[in-house]
Amino acid sequence: MARVILLSILALLCTAGPVTAAERPNIVLIFIDDMGWKDVGCYGNDFVDTPRIDQLAKEGMRFTDFYAAGAVCSPTRCALQAGQNQARIGITDFIPGHWRPFERVITPQPTMALPLDTVTVAESLKAAGYETGYIGKWHLGNGPQFQPDRQGYDFAAVIGGPHLPGKYRVQGRSDLKPKSGQYRTDFEADLSIDFIRSNKQKPFFLMLSPFAVHIPLGAMSEKVEKYRQKSASLNREFPHPVYAAMIEHCDDMVGRIVDAIEAEGMTENTMVVFTSDNGGLYRRYDYREEADDNVSSLVPLKGEKGSLHEGGVRVPLIIKYPPLVKAGTVCAEPTITYDFYPTFVELAGGSLPKNQTIDGESLVPLLSNPDATLKRSALYWHYPHYHHDRPASSIREGDWKLIEYLDGTGDVELYQISNDIGETKNLASEKKGRVADLKQKLKVWRQDVNARMPIPNPSYDPERAAEWWNTGSGKPVDSDRRKRFPPTEKDL
Repeated sequence: MARVILLSILALLCTAGPVTAAERPNIVLIFIDDMGWKDVGCYGNDFVDTPRIDQLAKEGMRFTDFYAAGAVCSPTRCALQAGQNQARIGITDFIPGHWRPFERVITPQPTMALPLDTVTVAESLKAAGYETGYIGKWHLGNGPQFQPDRQGYDFAAVIGGPHLPGKYRVQGRSDLKPKSGQYRTDFEADLSIDFIRSNKQKPFFLMLSPFAVHIPLGAMSEKVEKYRQKSASLNREFPHPVYAAMIEHCDDMVGRIVDAIEAEGMTENTMVVFTSDNGGLYRRYDYREEADDNVSSLVPLKGEKGSLHEGGVRVPLIIKYPPLVKAGTVCAEPTITYDFYPTFVELAGGSLPKNQTIDGESLVPLLSNPDATLKRSALYWHYPHYHHDRPASSIREGDWKLIEYLDGTGDVELYQISNDIGETKNLASEKKGRVADLKQKLKVWRQDVNARMPIPNPSYDPERAAEWWNTGSGKPVDSDRRKRFPPTEKDL
């Protein structure tokens, strides 16, 4: 009898393997706002100093073909929390969205908050025994009932306001205040480090979502002066010196968090993920020379935030997790924001929700083998709104990418991304068969997710089509009255 019990125990151990902390990693997701694909050194930026982000890539895996699920913030954040394409929920534009009442088409109204019956990634990880925390920008609903503390996050510090000292605060938390003269990313790093130290005895999931590097441009004067001098010496127009300083502020933030993880002895059982919510910005959608600066160049990528070209949706992704990821590896498999949900849940030993579609694919096979491939055949985007481009949907299948405009023009673009990352040659007229095939697949996908579509506008007026109106006030946006934001703390 004793022998039978012993053999049973040995069989169980051989089957299950030892359960170690490294198998249930802490997860720190650093979700930068509006950072472009080429904004950091390891992706080709030769102007801004990003040593800590570059070191993260040296110690982990860098993804070359990672995409934000949306071209602007709220859609991508929705996709991340829900594990599915945001078109299923209807958060297809930033909340509350834009309005152009005299354009060719009337665009759909986006859902104004992440529905409370959505099982978020935090709720799935919480069910797996994780402590969960959220710090920074939320942008998935304005009412108190829609905040992260109602969506599975044990600790939530939602911060509103721009970057410079005295201009931001934690919403509804008078107990959490920055130090005097403290830049926003430094404060967000402080809160993150406190969360890490307070939860080191159990597995945790922390999502840090700074407002940087989103406009309005604002950084601390010492860094700004450094890049002003560097820009002048090199005769460089891009990136803007204040924007360059904002990127370095983010690099400092990443370094502080990585150092805190190391100081607590948690490097081996902590996954650090670094990415962005959408592509970079060239200039504000309603740019005024008197009030705004050009921000950055996205070259070689075409387009920018608010566009379904590569510049609007291709973003950095770096993952460091020593037990699984070999240092210095590079992965070229096309991947997307909602892949994080099944990845995190698998590593946590949790379960995906039974009654919620999960569009994401776990990245675990890629983390152990960067040459592996995922099961899906295509990635899809749906941005039926005016912003930095016209309403459109898009599909990438293998090396081919098609953009179909939804503004009544019938315009279609086809690119072979593998040898034309800059989308310089539209092959639609040469590859009519492939265009028809991809358009049909895109149509079927939109029907499957019940994507909301633009409709013809009976009030279309070509002379007024470019007017922007505020969805809240129902009045035109008075861009001409906007004042330039103070670039540094010395200009406040």
